[in-house]
Amino acid sequence: MNIEKNIKLWSSLGMRATFGLIAMELSKKYPDLMITTSDVSTSAGLDRYKNKYPEKFVDVGIAEQNLIGISAGLSSEGFKVISTTFAPFQTLRCCEQIKVNLGYMKNKICMVGLASGLVLGNLGFTHCCIEDIGVLRSIPNISIVVPSDPLELFKVLSGAINYKDSVYIRLTAGSNTRIVNSKDYKFEIGKAIEILPGKDVAIIGCGNILGECLEAASILKEKKIQCSIVNMHTIKPIDKEKIKNIAKNNKLIVTVEEHNVIGGLGTSVAEVMSSDRNNCKLVRLGINDFYSSGGSYEYLKNIYGLSVEKIIQTVLSNL
Repeated sequence: MNIEKNIKLWSSLGMRATFGLIAMELSKKYPDLMITTSDVSTSAGLDRYKNKYPEKFVDVGIAEQNLIGISAGLSSEGFKVISTTFAPFQTLRCCEQIKVNLGYMKNKICMVGLASGLVLGNLGFTHCCIEDIGVLRSIPNISIVVPSDPLELFKVLSGAINYKDSVYIRLTAGSNTRIVNSKDYKFEIGKAIEILPGKDVAIIGCGNILGECLEAASILKEKKIQCSIVNMHTIKPIDKEKIKNIAKNNKLIVTVEEHNVIGGLGTSVAEVMSSDRNNCKLVRLGINDFYSSGGSYEYLKNIYGLSVEKIIQTVLSNL
């Protein structure tokens, strides 16, 4: 695949439609690939895949617990399996099946959670998903990766399909997604990427909210404050050495995530920092453990302190 040629297209399409295009490429490389869904072929950008490879596409209907059971069965027969539906249904609705069939029995599949975080805010918190990382972190043998842009999604899927454990891939944001990573960077599950150097504050983020982090860093630079931006794409297994190194060399770390501050990226960073001696302050930005009323994506990001302006205020007030 010509990655450079596709980056602009992927950016305009966003995560979900790009996922469908990547699936087409993966099927060429892996003849034993099976994709399972719960009535979301169009939403996941998979209509072309379904039409071209009907024998490698299973739609179980709106029956997410069956989705995991069937996916686990296909995996046990030697297929490479990617399951997908909207994030709250991919994770919370079938949590017991994930625990038993994937965590406990160690059947390997890749789960793609569509439109996680706040992007479906107009549908309320039945469709927004701010709990998925926290729930799945507690299940053994499940890795969690949050790609920050469609380019990274390509790298994540390519790595996850051969990874030793089941992987939950959490997609955030909608269409017209900013590309925040350089096209030639090396992706590895469990290894964070510093996408902007800086010496005053470290901002650690995951998912598409890294775009807001970069904008905030650009404005803070004008105020003579240099922020490093770290793409902590893998929440489990988290890059402990990177976090320890950041904590030793900074006075302030700010974590930013479209997830409850309980159980997500900020909690994971805090757990690592608490096991090591350092003088670094940690401030966690995210969903502060409450459900708001529904609203647009931008509206909800502002309510929960995830706008560019709120990130800047947080850094300035804690330095």
